[in-house]
Amino acid sequence: MADTAPPYHHGNLRSELLDLAERTLEEAGVAGLSLRGLARELGVSHSAPRQHFADKKALLDALVLRGLERLGTELDDGLGRASGGFEQRLTTFARVYVGFATRCPALLALVFAHKDDPARPELQAANDRTFAAPVALIDGARDRGEIVGDDPDRVAMAVLATLQGLASIITGGMIADRSPDAVVTGTVHSLVRGLAPRR
Repeated sequence: MADTAPPYHHGNLRSELLDLAERTLEEAGVAGLSLRGLARELGVSHSAPRQHFADKKALLDALVLRGLERLGTELDDGLGRASGGFEQRLTTFARVYVGFATRCPALLALVFAHKDDPARPELQAANDRTFAAPVALIDGARDRGEIVGDDPDRVAMAVLATLQGLASIITGGMIADRSPDAVVTGTVHSLVRGLAPRR
């Protein structure tokens, strides 16, 4: 009996697998992802994805790395074009971050769940690279006395937690009467006022 399995895919299968995996992640969550399911949807043999990912965890790790790299590129590009003082630059960072978080909420949740995996130190290194520019922005403002706080990591965490919460509010449709940009701008203004030294 002839083998009726689909032929091995000769295009850029790894990239196609990651593209489809990310779409599936956003639609069905981690539980809805499987290498066999991706192979079926792409019309390749069940074994073809294993040429690129040994198992589902390897696929998820690759999604985390790809997500961090894409977010890092967007943040670097945004901050590279930003002008003005600390508040204006922080607003740019906030808009880029919240934009990414609202477009790719499941991917970002996966990133935060896996980036500290001790077995994959390259994920933590990628996370550090991704947030290097905004952390430097906050460090610089603290060094210049524009904001208070002895621990820059704590300030950065407070900013990120606020923005992540804001992204959840936006994706949940809780601010349908206001534009996301206006909400982000107002939130950053309140944050900066709260961090400012008392004169």
